[in-house]
Amino acid sequence: MANRRVHGRRAFRGFRWAHRPSRHPRPPRPPHPPRHHRPPRPLAAALAALLTGLLAFAGAPPSTASPPSSAPAPASSAAEALPDSLWFDGPATATLTAEDGRFTDGLGREAVLRGYNVSGETKLEENGGLPFASVADAEKSAAALRALGGGNTVRFLLSWAYAEPERGRVDTAYLADVTAQMRAFLDAGIRVFPDFHQDLYSRHLFHEESWYTGDGAPAWAVEAGGYPRESCGICFFWGQNITQNEAVKQATYDFWHNEHGVQDAFLDTAETTMAYLADHLSAEEFAAVAGFDPYNEPHAGSYDSGQNSRTWERDVLWPFYERFRARMDAAGWREKPAYVEPNLFWNANLSFQKEEGGLLDAGTLGPRYVFNTHFYDQKAISGVFMPGKARDGQYTGDFESVRERADDSGTAAVVSEFGHPLKGAVSDKAPTVYKAMYQALDSRLPGADWWSDPTDSGPVLSGTQWQWDIYNGRHHELMNGNPDKVRTEGDAWNDEDLSAVRLDDSGKAALRQDARLLDRLYPAATAGRTLGFTYEDRSRDGSAALTWNPVPDSLPHLAELVGSGQYGVLLWRSDSKEAPTELHLPASFGTGDTTVVSDLGTVHGPPAYTRTTPVAVAPEPGGTGSRRLLLTSSAPAGTMHAALVTNGAPSPSPGLLAAAESELSAWAEAQG
Repeated sequence: MANRRVHGRRAFRGFRWAHRPSRHPRPPRPPHPPRHHRPPRPLAAALAALLTGLLAFAGAPPSTASPPSSAPAPASSAAEALPDSLWFDGPATATLTAEDGRFTDGLGREAVLRGYNVSGETKLEENGGLPFASVADAEKSAAALRALGGGNTVRFLLSWAYAEPERGRVDTAYLADVTAQMRAFLDAGIRVFPDFHQDLYSRHLFHEESWYTGDGAPAWAVEAGGYPRESCGICFFWGQNITQNEAVKQATYDFWHNEHGVQDAFLDTAETTMAYLADHLSAEEFAAVAGFDPYNEPHAGSYDSGQNSRTWERDVLWPFYERFRARMDAAGWREKPAYVEPNLFWNANLSFQKEEGGLLDAGTLGPRYVFNTHFYDQKAISGVFMPGKARDGQYTGDFESVRERADDSGTAAVVSEFGHPLKGAVSDKAPTVYKAMYQALDSRLPGADWWSDPTDSGPVLSGTQWQWDIYNGRHHELMNGNPDKVRTEGDAWNDEDLSAVRLDDSGKAALRQDARLLDRLYPAATAGRTLGFTYEDRSRDGSAALTWNPVPDSLPHLAELVGSGQYGVLLWRSDSKEAPTELHLPASFGTGDTTVVSDLGTVHGPPAYTRTTPVAVAPEPGGTGSRRLLLTSSAPAGTMHAALVTNGAPSPSPGLLAAAESELSAWAEAQG
């Protein structure tokens, strides 16, 4: 959580607006049938990592996938503020700018986007390519994501196949459903950036008996290509289809080269979708839409003779992004960035899979583009190349490469997918892998080095974990339309199981991961430039608490104050703005149990916010019950501030608080 610095309209190009017939309710579902098991795969555990497919994982009784309502919810009043909003919240969300390695909100504060992908349900057929079966489920999910998961942003998945089921016909009923479900998150105070998602190009490439499936392109786009019957050969992981399945490779190649006009059609649909959202969201809602992700995990499919991954990015991928950027402008999204992804293998951590890339030849991107990438530890997922657990500083180098690419490109970065399987042979690594990934988002330093050189933390990275699917374990998906392959377990897509959430037997959202890991302290907005940030979450690996960043013995009073509790430290240089610095306050930091030590004030149990209260607590906008710590400086611009926030001391004495403040002040001064 280190932060930053101070330093008309549209033509629809021949589309026919069309409403699909209203969906008819499905008959009651029978009890879930026994899970269909695929044939045994000898040596799968050993061979999966050796082949070229270890890529990205995506990934009242509780509701399952029932038909969504296509009736759009009414737009909010243009003058209506979100519940629990304060005077600065509206201007703060008015714009989001990406430049010089950092996001900046509408008040000029450095902003950090944290949250989840919503959700892999979009990749399934059971809910018609929507994240939720109903707006009510979307609202339930949004409230839980904010209150339980600590998120302020979602990457919101959309489906090209359902947006344009017939060539040239945009399904406005689908767009209405999308808008209504997206509004549930915006109204909960959560920023949104949509993503036209694809994996393996399209599920329509895959036959009923296939071990795998895809998502993305509609059936007509597949039929136009006349592709061969798909087969991955000896594939033990779905990602191997990207480089081994000739149908996937050819279809992907054709998209990038606009064969049969499929790329033109996709861009038309994207523009129409963006225009619809701009027209049907209120001004305040649309202001909180943070941009658009044009294409998930791009890969060439096949390279032309003499072409490599870098020249493909330069000559094929980047021109596509420029075309998409022009469609954003035409649809009323001129002030919002495109979240552009490089070749998905550019930062692979298996040397035989890594390909040169990272949009190296695209020049300066910001503020019209955000450097958007994914990261999965393929070594850990393999079960072969990383036999143990992740450790302190495991991914600092991997995430530093993301920081460097964003900085070199003059824009901000977001790691829009990261994660690890929560079930299966390598799931025992998940607690340490996730902790190390969040640590690397917060700072480019291992915990062991942070206190000695905090100003080398680098900017706090934004990120959205894969994924947030309330239907986890309760799906009813006919894989590739096959009634004999009904998928109910996990994420119901290619045997993945990465959702951080599920519904319990009462229909209430419940976390599947340690809340101490997910609901984190982080600087959502810093009034000035962040110099360093760290958070010790004390999350568990089984019954063992993971402590990778203990307060050093040289700071005994701070160490006593923290004890065995969670704590974070923010070091920043202020600007002259009146708006406060705000940190998301996890649910584990009860207001009466929270201690703040800072040059702005040292207090146990911070009071409610006023403009003249330097250290205070307030609800986060949206009415979900989530809270934030607000730190207001009246010092001249350029003043260095430090704040330690902990829940470790139930009732610290005035003497301990004074000694801790003196200790922190001396430490911070030494960093100046």
